[in-house]
Amino acid sequence: QVQLVESGGGLVQAGGSLRLSCAASGSILRFNVMGWYRQAPGKQREFVATISISGSTRYADSVKGRFTISRDNPKNTLYLQMNSLKPEDTAVYYCHGDDRWSSRMWGQGTQVTVST
Repeated sequence: QVQLVESGGGLVQAGGSLRLSCAASGSILRFNVMGWYRQAPGKQREFVATISISGSTRYADSVKGRFTISRDNPKNTLYLQMNSLKPEDTAVYYCHGDDRWSSRMWGQGTQVTVST
């Protein structure tokens, strides 16, 4: 079974940038859609961005224009480039992959903290 492992989180000042990675233990071509969600303390997990196998992307309004999702199929890795970070972006970020049967696999999450 393919596993997803996120990395790249950390502490950054407001206005800074981070790039998250989600490495799969096998081919990500099995995932028609991959994406990112985030969960802040005391809040529900919320949608951030998705990318299809064809490269179509979708973003939450709160991150549009600041975050960029991409996938490198040969490297079996999903990315989230986050620019102009704000304190309200502080959360645990989770990647996911959805296969052709709409079964969803999650990573374990990576913490992003944006300080003022």
